[in-house]
Amino acid sequence: MIKVRGLSYKAGSKKLLDNLSFDAHKGELLAILGANGAGKSTLMKLLCREIKPAAGTILINQKELDNYRLEDLAKTRAVLSQHNTLSISFQVKELVLMGRYPHFQQKPTAADFGIVNQVMEETGITHLASRDYNTLSGGEQQRVQLARVIAQIYDSPNACLLLDEPTNGLDLQYQQQIMVLARSLADRGYCVICILHDINFASRFADRIMMLKNGKKVAEGLPIEVINCENIHETFSIKVKLMECEGYNCPLVVPATILK
Repeated sequence: MIKVRGLSYKAGSKKLLDNLSFDAHKGELLAILGANGAGKSTLMKLLCREIKPAAGTILINQKELDNYRLEDLAKTRAVLSQHNTLSISFQVKELVLMGRYPHFQQKPTAADFGIVNQVMEETGITHLASRDYNTLSGGEQQRVQLARVIAQIYDSPNACLLLDEPTNGLDLQYQQQIMVLARSLADRGYCVICILHDINFASRFADRIMMLKNGKKVAEGLPIEVINCENIHETFSIKVKLMECEGYNCPLVVPATILK
């Protein structure tokens, strides 16, 4: 689905990404981990075509990202950003319908409305359909935004979904709900790339994990392969302990020391 080769990006003389290469596959959730300043946000902006790389290529479905027309790209790739603020009021169902804008010219079809209703049901927000978006809690707003981007690619089987720290600022319940939805999208066949800070969420929900530090890849592979004390120390500069947890395929990560 997504093929990245030799990707580099500079801000002035500082290299934010340095010769990064990786693949993200159909039906897979790829989690990207790294400390602040590791290059995660820069990578996301490059994948979103917000900025252009200094070197390297990004291909989606074997086509270079720069060669997509905006309307075609919108049907192929959807993005859930960290911050989604609105200055004017919209009902929830109106906001979710915005995800269908790339698919119709003047007015939505019955099929578009059907997708909106289906997505709201799947994300558990049908009861919020007539609510003003700005009156919702942070977790509810994030689920509405996720519904919007799902609606955008709902009938595009070869689409990819980019999630930029989707659990940021949410309580544990909403974090869990968002990650369950992300996992279900990958299981449905979408390619999902998710930037996360929580190592345990990544190891629980992701098919593969890539760790970044200073714009370079530290490790990439299955959670059981990359979640170890050495890689975590290299990536986050912290010592951890690994604890076996019943029902998990990967150990639970906890700090080895308490900072005073």
